[in-house]
Amino acid sequence: MNVFILSTGRCGSMSFSKACQHITNYTSAHESRLKLIGEQRLAYPDNHIESDNRLSWYLGRLEERYGNDAFYVYLNRNKNDIAKSYARRSELGIIKAYQQGILLGGEPSQTGKDIAFDYVNTVESNIRLFLKDKTNKMDFKLENAKSDFSLFWQEIGANGNLNHALLEWNIRHNAS
Repeated sequence: MNVFILSTGRCGSMSFSKACQHITNYTSAHESRLKLIGEQRLAYPDNHIESDNRLSWYLGRLEERYGNDAFYVYLNRNKNDIAKSYARRSELGIIKAYQQGILLGGEPSQTGKDIAFDYVNTVESNIRLFLKDKTNKMDFKLENAKSDFSLFWQEIGANGNLNHALLEWNIRHNAS
């Protein structure tokens, strides 16, 4: 069974991946197929856990390839914290692409935080709609990372060192 961590980004997706490195019966990676296109973009090996916020833009293709045969985690955190983190990075990455590519530059009065909030609301709405009819799923709050990760571990039947995995949540991976 494959596991997909769906998120807006800036909510612990790297930490989630680091914690999953302590699971021995799954492979795990963060944004491992980022630059691939076509069939290769979603060609993950069996029993793999992928944490990649860009999967939110591939939900239709994820449905076609994996449907209800995968386990999905909706990783999220306080919206204001996500938007503030993205606003600090508004000149690069996905927020810049969202503003310039999707919003065609936006309006002059829109702040980086305004753009980030719009992005977060859009991605979260897409994820919720995608997960609406999935049976193998869980919500995961960054604010409850250790307890939610223990539940995740049980849900997917993980083997390995849970204690070491939980210690990863004490480290701020990819902090801005």
